[in-house]
Amino acid sequence: MVELGVLIYAVCGAGIGTSVLLKSNADRVLSDLGIEATVRAVAIEEAISPDSLAQILLITPELEGIASDIRSEVVVVKNIFDLSELTQKLSEALS
Repeated sequence: MVELGVLIYAVCGAGIGTSVLLKSNADRVLSDLGIEATVRAVAIEEAISPDSLAQILLITPELEGIASDIRSEVVVVKNIFDLSELTQKLSEALS
């Protein structure tokens, strides 16, 4: 897989539910913003691994406490379906 620009992980507990929805919405927002990035849906274990290459983690509030003391920037998304929230938070994280 070829990674483009910034590497962003959309994170949930197992990497197959919330993270997939969050990835889809993040891809849409990034496209609208004209930002090249690779977004991957992953489980929290992969996201917080010392080997993680992600610059940004998109997570929900219930995982915020687990994703501390890591090198990636953590962006907490309260409503994964709110594209305006995602647009604002990704814009801030990528500026």
